[in-house]
Amino acid sequence: MFGILRKKLSKAIESISEKFKKKEEVSKKVETKKEEIEKIIEKIEEKKPEEIVEEIKPIQEIPEAKKEVEKIIEEAKPEIERAKLKERKGLLKKITEKIVKKIKEKKLSEEEIEPILKELETGLIESDVAFVVAEKIKNDLKNSLVGKEIKRGREREAAIEALRQSLLDILSVPKIDLEEIIKKKKSENRPAVFIFFGINGVGKSLNLSKVAKLLKDKGYRPIMAAGDTFRAAGSTQLEEYGEMIKVPVISHQKGGDSCAVIFDAIKAAEARGYDVVLADSSGRMHTKKDLLDELAKIVRVNKPDLKILVLDSLSGGDVLLQYEFFNKAIGTDAVLFAKVDINEKGGNILSICYSFKVPIIFLGTGQKPEDLVEYDPKKFVEKLIGS
Repeated sequence: MFGILRKKLSKAIESISEKFKKKEEVSKKVETKKEEIEKIIEKIEEKKPEEIVEEIKPIQEIPEAKKEVEKIIEEAKPEIERAKLKERKGLLKKITEKIVKKIKEKKLSEEEIEPILKELETGLIESDVAFVVAEKIKNDLKNSLVGKEIKRGREREAAIEALRQSLLDILSVPKIDLEEIIKKKKSENRPAVFIFFGINGVGKSLNLSKVAKLLKDKGYRPIMAAGDTFRAAGSTQLEEYGEMIKVPVISHQKGGDSCAVIFDAIKAAEARGYDVVLADSSGRMHTKKDLLDELAKIVRVNKPDLKILVLDSLSGGDVLLQYEFFNKAIGTDAVLFAKVDINEKGGNILSICYSFKVPIIFLGTGQKPEDLVEYDPKKFVEKLIGS
C-alpha cells in the first residue's frame, strides 16, 4: 500500500538528514583547523587582498568551505584595501572569524536544500499528488528547515517532523460521525438514509455492504437498497453481499426506477424498525449530464442524511474531476476511497483532502466484508513516513 509514495518521501527524508550531517562534519573540520588559522592571521597583515584566499589554505582544504571563503573575502576586499596597514591585522582577524562562524553553522541554506525538494516535488506528482499540493509540501519543508540549526543526532527526526506536520495539515479534514447521525434520526423515529454514488466500477456495492456490516457489528439494524437498477447483476450482487453479512436488501427488477427502490427501502425501514438505510445507485460517468440529473432526482425525492461519493483510489488525478462534477450536481457530504490496499501511489487522497477539505469516512482495503478502516489522518501519515 502506497509503496511508491512512501519511497519518494523516505528518500527526501534521508537526503535532508544527510545534508545536516554533512554540515556537522564540516563544522568539526573547521574546528580542528582553528589554531592553524589563527597562526596564519598573525602573518597575513601585509598580504595583498588578492593573496588572502590563497593564504587561508587550512579552510580552503575543506571543499565544502571554499565557496563560502571566497564569497566572504570578495565582499570584504574593498574594506581591506581602504584599511591602514596597522589596522589590517585586526580586520583580517575579524573577517576570518566571520568565515569560521559561517562555515561552522549547522544550518541548511535554500540553495542546499532546493535540489532535494525539487526532486521530491517531481516524485510526488508522479505519485498522483496534484501540483498545488506537491508545491505546498515543498514550501512547508523549506520554511521548516532552511536556516534552522538542528541538534546533532536529530537530523532525521527533524526532517520527519517537518514532513509529518505538512502532511497532517493537508490530510486533516472535518469528521462525520455516522453513529451520531443514526442516533439523531432514531430520536426522531425515522431511519437515517445514506446514499452511495460514483462512476462505474469503483466498488460502490461492495463498500456499501462493508459499511452495513460495520454498523451491524456496532449494534445497529441496517437495511440495504439495491438502487443500481441499470446493471443486470446490480441487484443480484447486493443481495449476495446481503446474504453474506446477514443484512436484508430491498430490490426491484432490472430497469426499474432507482428512485422508487430507495423510497421503498426507506418505507420498509420505517415500518420494520431499522436504524439506517444504505442505498446503492447505478454507476454513472461524471461527464453525463442526464445521468447526473437522474441522481439529483434521487436525492431530491429521498432526502438522504448523507451523500457518500465512492472514489477509486487507482483513478489517479481524475478523482478531482469526479469530485467536482458530482459535488456540483448533488453536493457531496463525505468520500469513501476504495481499493486502497492495491494502490502503490496514493497521492490523490492527499489531493482530495487539500483541494476540497471534504470528510473522508472510510478506506476500502480489500474484497472481504471486514476490509474497511475508518479514516484517521494521523495513522495515514504514519503509514506514509513511519514514526
